[in-house]
Amino acid sequence: MTSRTDTDVRPITEAEFPDWNRALNTGFLQPPAVGAEQLEARRKQFGPGRLLGAFDGDRCVATFRSFDQQVTAVGGALVQADAVSSVTVTATHRRRGLLTRMMAQDLAAAKERGDVVATLIAAEYPIYGRYGFGPATTMTEWTVDVPRAGLDARRAAPEDGGRIDLVDGEDVRKLGPELHERLRRAQPGAVSRTELWWQIRTGVVNANGSPWTEPYYAVYRSADGEVEGMAAYRSDDHWGDAKQPLNTATVDWLLAVTPDAERDLWHYLCSIDWITTVKSGWRAPDDLLPHLLPDPRAARITTQADWLWVRILDVVRALEARTYEGQGSLVLEVADRGGLTGGRWRLEAGADGASCAPTTESAHLVLDVGELAALWLGDESAVRLAALGRVREERAGAARVADALLRTSRRPWCPDMF
Repeated sequence: MTSRTDTDVRPITEAEFPDWNRALNTGFLQPPAVGAEQLEARRKQFGPGRLLGAFDGDRCVATFRSFDQQVTAVGGALVQADAVSSVTVTATHRRRGLLTRMMAQDLAAAKERGDVVATLIAAEYPIYGRYGFGPATTMTEWTVDVPRAGLDARRAAPEDGGRIDLVDGEDVRKLGPELHERLRRAQPGAVSRTELWWQIRTGVVNANGSPWTEPYYAVYRSADGEVEGMAAYRSDDHWGDAKQPLNTATVDWLLAVTPDAERDLWHYLCSIDWITTVKSGWRAPDDLLPHLLPDPRAARITTQADWLWVRILDVVRALEARTYEGQGSLVLEVADRGGLTGGRWRLEAGADGASCAPTTESAHLVLDVGELAALWLGDESAVRLAALGRVREERAGAARVADALLRTSRRPWCPDMF
């Protein structure tokens, strides 16, 4: 058996890219063989220099990838992030510290580059808290029982003067990026999308190796013709014993920048002939969907879980980047086992912005950097974390002060998997 020190962790070379991809597929329990088309797509998707591998001899046994990203802070500021993905350790090499070594190397490089935070979507909950990440957004999926929803079956078009059109992938590539840009600048927790993202989601680039099947694309235009919403969805083909259609429409993604667009897209999906069930895809936990139906109970939650995880790399820049609901000051003592951004900081926040600076004053709240990350986008409650023993009050009432400053009226949401 190879020792910890015998396994080499390093950026991979071009010659090692096929073996790295084989290890990646193996770690995610996908067929290990990676075809030439999939390799070429991943070369476009995976930037050079940010792919790490752990090698036992000449065999890749662990994978790690990061890339540049922007995440939207509360108030709309676009914060530079180190997005972490493609993390695997082969089953034969578990518990040898390989992920710890890869993560430490990547986060140190991100800190050196000046990234404010790191982000990831965690496949397993217990792993990433060890590295200073905290769950910062939640994802919810609803399943809508269409016959129960109470919508008027005679409805044929939006009643607000808008319209819905079905389009193709080329239209999506033209219209989607600008629509997403409007959404992400208003949605805390949203992340940037590249041109390649749109190419993959419209079949131009085949990144997973499976045959491409185009979904349906619906676009909502307001009464003045402006694109304000878009959805991609698929349908199965299921009929009951009595020759009754029991088809399900599954939403791949839905973007809307106005309440009218959001309402009319969901009503459209629930009005399609033969569709009796609509699966919403990944939505914000306070999404409007249930209450856009005459009977909100027709939409039941079928999945709810943590989604975007954040790791603070620069406390000052992270706290100064966002806006605040109230006005006040708070002294935070932040523990960081990774040694990247621990210390004691005084936050002064108000309607005109915020300042954050090192201080020697006594702390009001003591917390780990991962708990600060969970609070940063406004979704978590310091009072709740204090009750769980994950935040300690050094001044009575400090957790309530933190909530008054940090929490937001609408919950953050990340529409993307990466």
